[in-house]
Amino acid sequence: MLKMTPIHYDAWTAFLSNDKNTLTKGEQETLARLHSIYFKHSYYLPCTCSPKTYNTWIEQLNVIYKNGKG
Repeated sequence: MLKMTPIHYDAWTAFLSNDKNTLTKGEQETLARLHSIYFKHSYYLPCTCSPKTYNTWIEQLNVIYKNGKG
């Protein structure tokens, strides 16, 4: 079972504390960085023209987040 490192877990906890429907540039970067680490792809920022990729990445990282820290 894949778990986040304590530093990544804390960063994701802070990310999830945003209850707005928009992401800041910093939040986009945090999301992209963590997703690239846990899903083993090169870092990139998806186009902001559609939230589909961001929403998918958030859902995928939430699955790992729910496994706790390791």
